[in-house]
Amino acid sequence: MSTVPQTRPTSTELAEAEEPTVGQLVTSAFDDISALIKHEVDLAKAELTFSVKNGGLAAGLFAVAGFLALLGVIMLSVAFAYLIHLTDLDLAWCFLIVFAGYMALAGLLAFIGWTRIKFVKPPSRAIEQARETKSALFQRG
Repeated sequence: MSTVPQTRPTSTELAEAEEPTVGQLVTSAFDDISALIKHEVDLAKAELTFSVKNGGLAAGLFAVAGFLALLGVIMLSVAFAYLIHLTDLDLAWCFLIVFAGYMALAGLLAFIGWTRIKFVKPPSRAIEQARETKSALFQRG
C-alpha cells in the first residue's frame, strides 16, 4: 500500500475557503428578503382569514335570525293591527300605525349599525410590519 503525502492547506487558502463569494452573499440576501416578504404576506393572510371567518359566520347567523324575525314580525304586525282595531279605529289606519312603528324601529337599528361599523379595521399589525420592512430594506445609507 502506497501512501501519498498530504499537504496541509495554507492559512490564505483556509481564509478564502471560509469567506463566501459576492454571488453567494447576493443569493443569501435575496433568499432572506423573499422569506421576510413571504412571512409578512402570511401574517396578513392570517389576520384577514380570522376576520373573514368571523364576519362570514356572523353574516350567516344574522341572515337566519333576520328571516325568522321577519316571519314573526308579519304575524305580530297583523296581531297589533287587529288589537288597535278593537278601539273602533278603521283597519287601514291600524295597519298604518303598525307600519310607522316598525319604520321607527328600523331607523333606530340602522343608526346603531352605522355606529358599530366604525369598529371594522384593516390588519394594522401586518401593515405596520410591511412599512418597517420597506424602510429597513430601502433606507439610504
